[in-house]
Amino acid sequence: MPLPIPPVEREKFHTRSIRCEGYARADGLWDIEAHMTDVKSYVFRNSWRGEIPVGEPIHEMWLRLTVDDRMEIRDVEAVTDNSPFEMCPRITPNFKRLIGLRIGPGWNRKVKELLGGVQGCTHLTELLGPLATVAFQTINTGARPRRDARFGLANPEHTSADDRPASPAILDTCHAWARESEVVREFMPEHYVAPGTRGNAQDRPKGDGA
Repeated sequence: MPLPIPPVEREKFHTRSIRCEGYARADGLWDIEAHMTDVKSYVFRNSWRGEIPVGEPIHEMWLRLTVDDRMEIRDVEAVTDNSPFEMCPRITPNFKRLIGLRIGPGWNRKVKELLGGVQGCTHLTELLGPLATVAFQTINTGARPRRDARFGLANPEHTSADDRPASPAILDTCHAWARESEVVREFMPEHYVAPGTRGNAQDRPKGDGA
């Protein structure tokens, strides 16, 4: 439904669009991709590109994370198609630093350490938050058998139960997935904690969530 209170008279100046998609791969891995554009509703000049017409992105970036079932990043591809400065695309190789990192508790903190400030691109780095969420939405228990059946994967090495984290990374990342919630009690009863019995802060997972 639209926002309940209608706005005052106005004119749209800017549109940011972010599209994130998750793909199962024939080799048993997953591709989590994002495409972001910033578009103005008026013509303006840029010191490097000259006049930028309506509809032409001032920013256009692509980011792909290739991950395994444990949410460990196996490869990264980052591309800047449009930017306000000629030098912007030069930083994209730095995103390979994410290889080997696992999406889960502490993700945001580690991303800032590796790609924060002058080490990265603000717009590409901002995509890593939504991509982490899309990875959780893509790589779920029901998706793995569907992928394996689709591509004829029989017990691939990287889906071994021994390799998966004992505590799902999504726990305690929001109100619904709190260990005391009805959602966890229904879908992950082995991780459910009755309200008021969790104990002290040492029982809580470390990190800042996804």
